[in-house]
Amino acid sequence: MATFARSTFSASTYAAFRPTYPPSLFRTVLSFHQLPIATPPYPPPQGTALLDIGCGHGLIARDLSPYFASVVAIDPSPGMIAEARRRTDLPAVSLFQGGVDDISVLMHSASVDMAVAGQAAHWFDYRRAWRKLASVVKPGGTLAFWGYKDNVLIGKEQATAIMERFVYGQGEVAPGWQGMGPYWEQPGRNILRNLLREVRPPESEWKDVTRLEHEPGRMNDPEETYWLRKTMKLGEVEGYTRTFSCFSGWKDAHPEKKSRAEGGDGDIVDVMWGHMVEAVPEWKALGERWREAEVVSDWGTYILMARRR
Repeated sequence: MATFARSTFSASTYAAFRPTYPPSLFRTVLSFHQLPIATPPYPPPQGTALLDIGCGHGLIARDLSPYFASVVAIDPSPGMIAEARRRTDLPAVSLFQGGVDDISVLMHSASVDMAVAGQAAHWFDYRRAWRKLASVVKPGGTLAFWGYKDNVLIGKEQATAIMERFVYGQGEVAPGWQGMGPYWEQPGRNILRNLLREVRPPESEWKDVTRLEHEPGRMNDPEETYWLRKTMKLGEVEGYTRTFSCFSGWKDAHPEKKSRAEGGDGDIVDVMWGHMVEAVPEWKALGERWREAEVVSDWGTYILMARRR
C-alpha cells in the first residue's frame, strides 16, 4: 500500500476513475450482518459502530453511514484521508490516518458491530490483523472484506490480452517498452489476484465464514457474485488504467516520459491503448474518437464475511 502514500499519487484521480460499489454489494453484507435494507428517508440506525479499514476517499463510510450511529474510517495514506475529508461532511463519520495497528487505539474493546474493508484487505498483515479485529469486534458482530481484480473487456479478448501483457509483463511488451509487472507491490497484488482465498478467519474467534467470488469473464455465476460489471466508455476505462498502482510506480521510475495529454510523446498507458485500439477494428475505425466507444468491463470479485464468536 506504500504506493498510495507517495507524494506523486493522486487521490483525486483515484476517486474519479475507480469504480463505485453497487447497492447489491451493500445488500449482501448488510443482510449477512442482519440489518434491514432501507431506502431514504432512512430510519434511525440500528447498528452501533462501523469500522472501515483502508477507507480510501471515504466511499464506503459515506454509503453505509445511514445504517450506523457512528462510523470510524481509517487509511494509512495522508492523501486519501485528505480526499475523504474533502468529500465527506457527515457528523456520524470520523476519519483518521492509520492502519490495522491503530484499530485498538481508536476503538474500545468489543465496541464494533461491523468491520469492513473494501479493496484493502490484501494489504493486511494478518499476524496482527486478526488479533486486533478480535479485540474490537463484539460477540455476534461481523466483518466483511471485499475487493476486485483485473477486469476483462467482454467480447474484446484481443484487447484484454494486450492490457494483460502491458500490465503484468516483466520484459519487453512493445519495441522499446518494458512491462509494468515489476511495479506491483507484492505479495498484496497476488493475494488479490487469488481473490483472498488464502485469508482464513481463525475458527477459534470467527464462525459462519462465507465466501462469494467471481472470476472475470465467467458469465454464469450467481448475480450476487459478479457485483462489478458495467458498461463504460473506453475513455473511462483508460482513466481507470491510470489509477493502477503499477502505473504509479512506473511513472515514478520514468519521470521523463510524459503522457500525450500532458503534451509529451506518450507514456506506457498511451502505448498500451494504441495497441489495444489497433487490435479492435471498430475502435480503430473511430480514429481520434475511439474513447467514445462503449464496452462491458467485468472485474473478478470476492466478498469474505464472518461473524465473531
